[in-house]
Amino acid sequence: MLSPKRVKWRKPFKLNRKGFAYRGSDVSFGEYALQATTNGWITSRQIEASRIAINRYIKRGGKVWIRIFPDRSITKKPAETRMGKGKGSPEYWVSIIKPGRVLFEIEGVSREVAKEALRLASHKLPVKTRFLEKE
Repeated sequence: MLSPKRVKWRKPFKLNRKGFAYRGSDVSFGEYALQATTNGWITSRQIEASRIAINRYIKRGGKVWIRIFPDRSITKKPAETRMGKGKGSPEYWVSIIKPGRVLFEIEGVSREVAKEALRLASHKLPVKTRFLEKE
């Protein structure tokens, strides 16, 4: 699972998810990419599940880049706990995704293989995505 080695704030505020991603919206490293079309949070477990789905399908044939990193902790209070008594403890890590953000990139495989691998990966994610090619 991906998680930061150290963070400035252990329990950050929840940032807004409005707007579009201007940075990280181009295919930079590979030939084909998976781009988010809606906003949301992607957890470190979902990123790992997508990575495994891609690698299993391409059979380690090409190279895969993960363009997102879960750098924000999400806190939860225990079940059946009364209100008050401060904020809960960090439970898991998420990456904030805005529309237009490139999530994964692939190179070294054919277009059909890349499209199918990224389609399988998109089923593991909570945001809607689309397939991109380098221009």
